[in-house]
Amino acid sequence: MDIDVIKSLELMGMGMAAIFFVIIVIYAALNLMLKWTSEK
Repeated sequence: MDIDVIKSLELMGMGMAAIFFVIIVIYAALNLMLKWTSEK
């Protein structure tokens, strides 16, 4: 029982970290695009 709970928590943590990482990458890409478009 405890092992299953720990595994599910680890999967949730990995999922949250992956989503968080994707959001940061998209945010950085949008900022770079805005900078490049504003310079031209």
